[in-house]
Amino acid sequence: WPVLIAQLAWFMHWKKFMKKKILFLGYGKKITRIISFLKRKKYLVIEHGQKNLLGKDTIGVDHIICFGYRKIIKKNVLKILKNPAINLHISYLPYNRGSHPNFWSFVENTPSGISIHEINSGIDSGGIIYRKKIKFPLNKNLTFKKTHSILLIEIEKLFFKKYKIIFNFKYKTKFPKEPGSFHNKRDLPKKFKNWNVSIKDYLKSLK
Repeated sequence: WPVLIAQLAWFMHWKKFMKKKILFLGYGKKITRIISFLKRKKYLVIEHGQKNLLGKDTIGVDHIICFGYRKIIKKNVLKILKNPAINLHISYLPYNRGSHPNFWSFVENTPSGISIHEINSGIDSGGIIYRKKIKFPLNKNLTFKKTHSILLIEIEKLFFKKYKIIFNFKYKTKFPKEPGSFHNKRDLPKKFKNWNVSIKDYLKSLK
């Protein structure tokens, strides 16, 4: 018994210094500050980019974070995950699930915002961990590109503030009753090609 207790104590001591492994899907460190932030917090971050996620990629991974990931994680992979995968989405869910959420929030006059949620087999339909409305004044200088950049910064700030709660699973997911909305990539108007256009002017052109 003394030997077993000593071995267990050594293991628990060693475990405290083990780096938790995070698989980061989507944006690279040139676009988001989250990767560098997690590395500074002593996490081992594996950048997966836009590659398809396979079961073998998740072996030994403690957490999976998706931010700007354009692929759907298959059900068979979700089932074998050690912990729920987390997605960062720049919309006020359940509004504007899917593609180009920032564009549709203005065009359809739905709430702009940010959300952090668990990933399920649907698209942006898992339990919501945090969400926050972001209001934009429609002045002449406000563009789709500018608002997109603001939303990226806001969701990073939210993640920085709440990452310990998320990683320790000290949250409760929510499924709001709002009807919400969903858009495919192909729904974006073919004539729309300039993200630097004034949102106010663009909305006027639709009338």
